[in-house]
Amino acid sequence: MERWEEELWKQGFKRVAGVDEAGRGPLAGPVVAAAVIFPPLVDLPLLRDSKLLSPKKRWELACCIMELAEDWAIGMASVAEIDLLGIREATFRAMHRALCSLRHPPDMVLIDGNSSPPLPWPHLTIVKGDNRVASVAAASILAKVTRDRLMEDLHLLFPQYNFKQHKGYPTREHKELLARYGPVSLHRRTFAPVRLLGEARRDE
Repeated sequence: MERWEEELWKQGFKRVAGVDEAGRGPLAGPVVAAAVIFPPLVDLPLLRDSKLLSPKKRWELACCIMELAEDWAIGMASVAEIDLLGIREATFRAMHRALCSLRHPPDMVLIDGNSSPPLPWPHLTIVKGDNRVASVAAASILAKVTRDRLMEDLHLLFPQYNFKQHKGYPTREHKELLARYGPVSLHRRTFAPVRLLGEARRDE
């Protein structure tokens, strides 16, 4: 990990929040964001982009992050918001909610990617930040673990879709089940595979 937080602490930014999201690409379920603030001297050498970790390792690291972080919070945007606003704006809304849910406001925000929502705090965007910045990597892990567990819970409402396996992502299995059963309230109606299927079923 690069030393972004350490350099910002030296500049007087005490509460440096890393932010990342999970769930931009799925056809179903909310988008989830997390914000994490680490105190100095925390060392988690296995931190990295959540996508590079096994589910077991993500969960183990998530428990460590929640224990060692000075502050952390989760924010979400619903399927209805995704369909109304688009995934980009819905993701920004989830990030903003995560930051506003911290116990105390951040002094600086580090955001994975190359764009950010309008924020009232100083902020920087960092491409591939989830594999370069400790607090952003930690946020990616918390967001991913939170969303995966939510989709496992939602599987109980819609077991025919096997959400516990694919978590709403556009896998071959999910698309086949979508074609067989049609979309439900958890599906993002504005996403092309869901929208086109709905149009095709109406034409039958």
